[in-house]
Amino acid sequence: MFLQQLINGIALGSVYSLIALGYTMVYGIITLINFAHGEIFMVGAFIGLLLISVVKVNIFFAIIGAMVFCMVLGVVVELIAYRALRKSSRLSALISAIGVSIFLSSLALMVFGADAKGFPDNAFPVTQLHIGNADVSTLQLVIIGVSALLMLALEFIVQKTKIGKAMRATSEDYNTSALMGINVNRVISFTFALGSALAAAGGVLVGVLFNAVSFNMGLMAGLKAFAAAVLGGIGSIPGAMLGGLLLGVSEVFGVAIGYSSYRDAIAFSILVLVLLLKPTGLLGQKITKKV
Repeated sequence: MFLQQLINGIALGSVYSLIALGYTMVYGIITLINFAHGEIFMVGAFIGLLLISVVKVNIFFAIIGAMVFCMVLGVVVELIAYRALRKSSRLSALISAIGVSIFLSSLALMVFGADAKGFPDNAFPVTQLHIGNADVSTLQLVIIGVSALLMLALEFIVQKTKIGKAMRATSEDYNTSALMGINVNRVISFTFALGSALAAAGGVLVGVLFNAVSFNMGLMAGLKAFAAAVLGGIGSIPGAMLGGLLLGVSEVFGVAIGYSSYRDAIAFSILVLVLLLKPTGLLGQKITKKV
């Protein structure tokens, strides 16, 4: 029983981590909370649904297609909604983010309707595996595996590539990086694209896991992922990964012991408790204003 719930929690937490990484990367570079990020997750889920249902691709190609589409969408959102406001007050950027969020969810409502849409039965053939006394589905293992691969790929990009080095430099000091010849606009656009791709992958995985995609699915998922990013330490990539896993595991175990009605409250209660003890989050550090 414990092992089964643990795997359930890791699978859910892996998705939270993917979405949380988008929040934390953007904040780490320009100290901006992209509150439209949850809707990018929702758009990715719908793109994956269309690719599987209409184009008849498998789940892995659907994830890739959704990631590519949302990378472009993320860059467009940054260009239209945030770039011109980068040196404005944080309130202006917040209002713009909320506007983009409402626009994307309303557009999804107009295009796909209010009812949740399900994936075809053959979207991913699920097999139950017996590990000890636990029943674990192959879908859960795929979610954990895909999430782990994407997070390892992100770590490689950030630590081992030229653009990753530019991201780290811009995160340390935006103005000095620009003076040293780094194209900070390109770095910021790439960061939005990368975070959007991870959110899209999470959207497809969640959609298949719960067999439901809806226009408002990004709201609570986005809030929980943001909570995961803050829990781990906003601006810290390892912190976002850890925060997502902790949130997913705690939520699943809370449901398992009979508090299913409070599953959302559990996640935010843990966040509040941690922030009372460590205001910067588990792995976070104080971030100075960069712009």
